[in-house]
Amino acid sequence: MKKNLTLALLMLSGLAVHAQNIQLHYDFGRNIYSSEQDSRDPITVTFENFAIDSRGSWFYFIDLDINKKLFKGVYTEISREYFIGKSPFAAHIEYNGGMNRNTSFQHAALVGPAWNGHSADYSKTYSVQLLYKHFFAGESGTHSYSSVQLTGVWNLNFFNKALTFSGYIDFWRGEDADRKGKLVILAEPQLWLNLAPFFNGEKLSIGTELEFSNNFIYNEDPTSSKTCFINPTLALKWNF
Repeated sequence: MKKNLTLALLMLSGLAVHAQNIQLHYDFGRNIYSSEQDSRDPITVTFENFAIDSRGSWFYFIDLDINKKLFKGVYTEISREYFIGKSPFAAHIEYNGGMNRNTSFQHAALVGPAWNGHSADYSKTYSVQLLYKHFFAGESGTHSYSSVQLTGVWNLNFFNKALTFSGYIDFWRGEDADRKGKLVILAEPQLWLNLAPFFNGEKLSIGTELEFSNNFIYNEDPTSSKTCFINPTLALKWNF
């Protein structure tokens, strides 16, 4: 999952009213955790889109998981924010869901306030969201339940925008099949070397993502109780 071209980042900066990018990630997770994540897909293609209108902003991303033989699955998040006057607060509405070749992912709807901020020169922006989250019953036997999610999103530019450190972190209450509660953590910080400052407006960036998760990734090894995983990627990004 990606949230790096986020609502607050461009909305506050005034740099653009519409922006989009496509990312190609090679994931090393299955190489690091050969037994726990043996079927993890090596390639993820991500498309992100952001747009502002007079009342707020739209943001969505689509993740496509691919292996050597076939297209494996798709995941998307779509969100809408409504401005609250000229304050740093906004009303946030979001949908999460997707599917793979075997089943659908558990879909969820979120709603709540967002607090957006930035540095004086807009080189540093951030968003904090406190959201009510409702999971819907899924085809794989997952049950419907309510939760709360705390999300932080950031975008930091350095060295005349040559480097960008961006990403997000989510905390939410999940439930096991027996309805036992658990803390789920998912974070995806990214570091990008932007070629534009060096090559006259070049739109390509080279970088990496580090996916940190706890109680999120399904452990495929029945002999292992591991719940925390760190999966790095090598990535390219093209800004349209």
